[in-house]
Amino acid sequence: MTCGGCTSSVTKALKALNGVINDVTVSLSGGKATVQYDEKLTTTEQLKSAVIEAGYGVDASSAAEQAQGKGCCG
Repeated sequence: MTCGGCTSSVTKALKALNGVINDVTVSLSGGKATVQYDEKLTTTEQLKSAVIEAGYGVDASSAAEQAQGKGCCG
């Protein structure tokens, strides 16, 4: 992620999922998204898919899954 537009795109994609509570924080500097969601309505796979469909990648190699990806500004 390279700009505020990137964070906005990821935030919008995550908030669009059923079960995501409006507490979504995307950190441009950290390249991370923190999402509060209802596990009965949304899975981590659905969260990952939303980030990927928004044009970004997901790094699941660490204990905390991190959103990473190409920048929208080049």
